[in-house]
Amino acid sequence: ATLKPSSDSDIKIEVWLPSADWNQKYEAVGNGGWAGVISYSAMAEALRDGYATSSTDTGHVGGSGSFALGHPEKLIDFGWRSQHEMTLKSKAIVAAFYGGGARLSYWNGCSTGGRQGLKEAQKFPADYDGIIAGAPANRTALALWIASAQLKDPASYIPPAKYPLIHQAVVAACDARDGVKDGLIEDPTKCNFDPKVIECKGADGADCLTAAQVETVRKSYLTAANPRTGQKLFPALTPGSELGWATLGGPQPSPIILDHYKYVVFKNPDWDWHTFDFDKDIVRSEEPDNVVMNSTDPNLAPFFARKGKLLLYHGWADPNISPLSTIQYYKSVLDTLGGEKKTSDSVRLFLAPGMGHCGGGEGPNKMDLEGTLDKWVEKGTAPDKIIASHATAGKVDRTRPLCPYPQVAKYSGSGSIDEAASFSCTAP
Repeated sequence: ATLKPSSDSDIKIEVWLPSADWNQKYEAVGNGGWAGVISYSAMAEALRDGYATSSTDTGHVGGSGSFALGHPEKLIDFGWRSQHEMTLKSKAIVAAFYGGGARLSYWNGCSTGGRQGLKEAQKFPADYDGIIAGAPANRTALALWIASAQLKDPASYIPPAKYPLIHQAVVAACDARDGVKDGLIEDPTKCNFDPKVIECKGADGADCLTAAQVETVRKSYLTAANPRTGQKLFPALTPGSELGWATLGGPQPSPIILDHYKYVVFKNPDWDWHTFDFDKDIVRSEEPDNVVMNSTDPNLAPFFARKGKLLLYHGWADPNISPLSTIQYYKSVLDTLGGEKKTSDSVRLFLAPGMGHCGGGEGPNKMDLEGTLDKWVEKGTAPDKIIASHATAGKVDRTRPLCPYPQVAKYSGSGSIDEAASFSCTAP
């Protein structure tokens, strides 16, 4: 179908309907990056699990942000309208096809899809009964912060060949702090790694960092701050994410975020990222028209009042989006709605040690989020853990419980460190 809620809208959606064994539920799936394409692989998964499912291209074609230049309505479509309109029309199609509406409706998305899920909960609390939101990709200047640290001065640039060196040093310094040496950092916020330990004693070499590169590593972990006022702006990367630093660390900044500043914030395709000022330009980048897609409203009371369930998750080793920003949002929801005791039946956050952006990485990164959410919505059983697995060459070689934040997985002291049964979720 093609949806045209505004005179400049051209939103494509697809709705897939099981011809047999429909589970009487609807699951919408989210997008990645700037979208511009329907998420077929995610729809296929939902369909195989018995769901009626839909996805949208968010109102444009192609993975660039150039569509937004001079098209504020298309930016609104990308930000939230395409998902909401898709939801309404999909539900109508489902009801017409089966002769009755879906019994329950879920959203499942990560990155841009995680942000979309939060936007649905915040803006349209009646659209979904349950929402899975992974690594929500709210637009911040994190990519420009990392670029200013790693790319502005050629001496500060760290060649990707050195990422494993940094990562191994971080793991060596912080791995055992959680009580078990397993190659994973359970809580990177407790890791006080000093990159000076791998600074070159003499000339630059493959097995050490120059003094300038040491400073680059330090800045990459630091919370971004206004250089004039010292005001904290947004969290940076976490220790353990080093193997994926090429995403933001060069040799050019992330094209997804560059497009945001070129076509949305500065409205100039020739804008030079080197000119970005973390004092005055931050103010400009946070003007309402420039963050129409961001989903940071902490007031989820209307969604929770309808018994809506929000399952947040994020990989601790995510090199694209800081997991600390998701923690920040989660805490803001609790602060707004009366604390953990009043919200724990409605929202939970799960952090995966060693997991990258929406999956992958050295830690367990495959988990049944869909089944977990369904059980929560259907039976009212809030998840006290989610079992995640890691596989090598298709064979599972480690399982581990992911715990509701702020709990962490603690080794019992006996049994294999590769078995989830050897760990329990405890207060940090």
